[in-house]
Amino acid sequence: MIDLHMHSSCSDGILPPAQLITAAQLAGLSTIALCDHDTVSGVEAAILAGEKLGIEVIPGVELSVCFKGYTDVHLLGYWIDIHAVKLTERLDTFAFRRSNRNREIIMAVNQVLQQEQKEPLTIEEVEALADGVMGRPHIARALLQRGYVTGMEDAFSRYLVPCDVPKTYWPMEDALTTIQRVGGVAVLAHPTSITRDQRILTELVTELKELGLDGLEVYNTLAAEHEIMFLQTLANRLNLLPTGGSDFHGIEEHDLIGKGRGGTRFSDALLPPLRKRATERSTIAA
Repeated sequence: MIDLHMHSSCSDGILPPAQLITAAQLAGLSTIALCDHDTVSGVEAAILAGEKLGIEVIPGVELSVCFKGYTDVHLLGYWIDIHAVKLTERLDTFAFRRSNRNREIIMAVNQVLQQEQKEPLTIEEVEALADGVMGRPHIARALLQRGYVTGMEDAFSRYLVPCDVPKTYWPMEDALTTIQRVGGVAVLAHPTSITRDQRILTELVTELKELGLDGLEVYNTLAAEHEIMFLQTLANRLNLLPTGGSDFHGIEEHDLIGKGRGGTRFSDALLPPLRKRATERSTIAA
């Protein structure tokens, strides 16, 4: 079995890359894709761990994108060249913006803590938990370590969601072009998170196909069974490659490696067409 959508502590996941691969092995997976948000900093460590444990690790990324007035649209890139300057320069810019955003979130959380007559968090203690790559889960861990919350979900619901700060987004065409120029396969993640209106989603995906979209994450944890059937039909009609992944972060109890809604597993049969497209793309990129 496979899982083509997982996050590590290099973005907003809980597990460091090597531990994530160990967890994937325990879950019986043969292939995974590490797709951290707007960073590839964990990919090399994940690949190294995968080589030791016999797990194929596909180098990936999940870009935060805006399109047609929709923000926080997520675009997955598979088999990307993580060392390509065209990619790393753009990601470095986003890393700088992400760092500023995280500091603003900590300031907002501290305002709430002050109202509750609690000692504020420090940037240093959050950075220490993040091992150099700070994100919201690390702020949640700091809150937990202080005894301010009962768990990660409690931290998010009480502090991090109310204190969130808007992200900076890639324009869709730029994101698609960047992924494909570095040899990657571009896939729209959990499409129904954009809109559950099937007519509107069909129009959006049709336009994305014309812009160069390669695939749809048909099998995902956010889609209900009837929505998965709709996504299957849409992918077939538009000749888009279907993918599947858990979107594992490790924050919530129902967040399971290698499984979608209702315990659905992701078939190895999804891989060959994706791999073929990646081979074609890397040849062109080279």
